[in-house]
Amino acid sequence: MTPWHVKYVRPLANFRLEVKFADGTQGLVDMARLLARDCGVFEPLREVSLFNQVFVDEGVVTWPGGLDLAPDTMHEELGKAGVYAMR
Repeated sequence: MTPWHVKYVRPLANFRLEVKFADGTQGLVDMARLLARDCGVFEPLREVSLFNQVFVDEGVVTWPGGLDLAPDTMHEELGKAGVYAMR
């Protein structure tokens, strides 16, 4: 299992996620800024009901429809500061 294997994700208010990794790294992923502009494939996540359906699939933060986040980048950013503000 890689250190950036996501073990837990929970949706929070204002398009944020609480994320915990297999190696104990954890923190907040803030997607508000990303979703406030033209966000391409992530545009459906502007709908709070869909955003809140987030789950972990094989160590990756995922939503219905196949949208997911790169766990290695999240792990690196959360390891530095505990918060990853996606842009």
